Amino acid sequence: MPANILFLCTDQQRHDTLGASGNPHIWTPHLDHLCESGVRFSRAYTDAPVCAPARATMLTGRHWWNFPRGYGNFGQTSVPPHWETFPALLTRNGYQTRLVGKAHYHPERCHFGWEGMEILEDYYREMAKNGRETPMNHGLGQNEMAPALATTSANDSLTHWTTQRALNFLETRDPTRPFCLKVSYSKPHPPFDPPLEFWKLYENADVPEAILGDWSQNADEIAPALMQPTWSLNGADRFSSAQIRQIRRAYYALITQIDYSIGHILGRLRELDLLDDTLIVFTSDHGEMLGDHHMGAKTTFLEGAAHIPMILRPPANSPLKRGATCDEIVCLADLLPTFCAAAGLDASQIPANDGHDLAQLASGETGRKFLVGRCSNFHAVIEKRWKLIWNERGGAQLLFDLANDPHETRDQSQNPECAAPLRRLRAILAQTLEETHHPAAQNGELISTGEAQNRDEVRQNAWLGLHTISGTRHDVLH
Repeated sequence: MPANILFLCTDQQRHDTLGASGNPHIWTPHLDHLCESGVRFSRAYTDAPVCAPARATMLTGRHWWNFPRGYGNFGQTSVPPHWETFPALLTRNGYQTRLVGKAHYHPERCHFGWEGMEILEDYYREMAKNGRETPMNHGLGQNEMAPALATTSANDSLTHWTTQRALNFLETRDPTRPFCLKVSYSKPHPPFDPPLEFWKLYENADVPEAILGDWSQNADEIAPALMQPTWSLNGADRFSSAQIRQIRRAYYALITQIDYSIGHILGRLRELDLLDDTLIVFTSDHGEMLGDHHMGAKTTFLEGAAHIPMILRPPANSPLKRGATCDEIVCLADLLPTFCAAAGLDASQIPANDGHDLAQLASGETGRKFLVGRCSNFHAVIEKRWKLIWNERGGAQLLFDLANDPHETRDQSQNPECAAPLRRLRAILAQTLEETHHPAAQNGELISTGEAQNRDEVRQNAWLGLHTISGTRHDVLH
């Protein structure tokens, strides 16, 4: 009997923002419960630490760097027309499929296999039609880091609206068919603007200080090639430590609001006698630097931006050990084979992909030895112990021993004792780039494709949504 599938997804939530992952400063009781009744993956990474490419990987099970050029990025069609998506596969095999919340597809209304979609613009349209104020009336754009209070109550927030659409689907679904429901929250993506009710939980709370490595103590001395994208996003290097703490409090408040909403969904599943027959997966598209190493936002493969939460709660009849932690390296490409396996599809029905079934990994199956990531001019190779980050513009690199330095405070790229892992990871990256005919590698060697821009040059080309007028179409989409 195929399982129902509930896919819970947040936007820009880093890996260390769960009580179950060891964070004593944040309240996430319902997500912690999912960990206790399922499996938490401690080494989950995004394939590309930025929204649209990550979501294209979710749809297809393919690493974004394996996409043909012209697909999967901002303003480009999310998926090549001849590629299968997991919602299309499930719909064709009898599932009732629905997405509510943030899609971030291009074209924006393209269903890519979902039978039905209720997206962000529907929320803004409803609010305008009913003469209600929107949370964006504080004037901050969608990529700004400065914290603010929402100008609506929690019950008028986009998080609440997304939850209500999910509950409505569960209550009105076709009971003769299994369902796949993606609940896609737009938070804790900036602006960090929690409703007052949730801000009060953290107003005076203790929060972790930003992490600064020996290579990042002074923002003005960090090599431009290591942090240049963040300068165009939100100027995180300009914030004081006190301001960063306020930002973190607001960010935590948004996550707690989502957790509260997820509690309502789980409760409704139980009331409808659906919980035992449902596979639940929770993750995020990428993380958020939150001031670590003087950086904000994403686009880099540092832990804050690339390391994400991932939880799998199996149906009641699963043999998986509950409350376990799996340390295999997993990524967003693993979602498609996981959902296909839960639906009972055989190998002949599953398209080519780069993923592994999370349930099999949780049961002890060995997965990938390393993960290669790519985002714009940033590249990474992540092993269980080592991580290489390389920027093809300027050629700057960072090497971290994650086993002994999980917060990436010590760059080992110039350490002679670490020359062997550095060579190995550079060779892996060069081979991968050559296989995809990327100009940044030739004859097994990495090649710089240009000079890194300085801070002022990058800031002249800020992303849309930074200091924009609230409530506009560009705010919603970017």
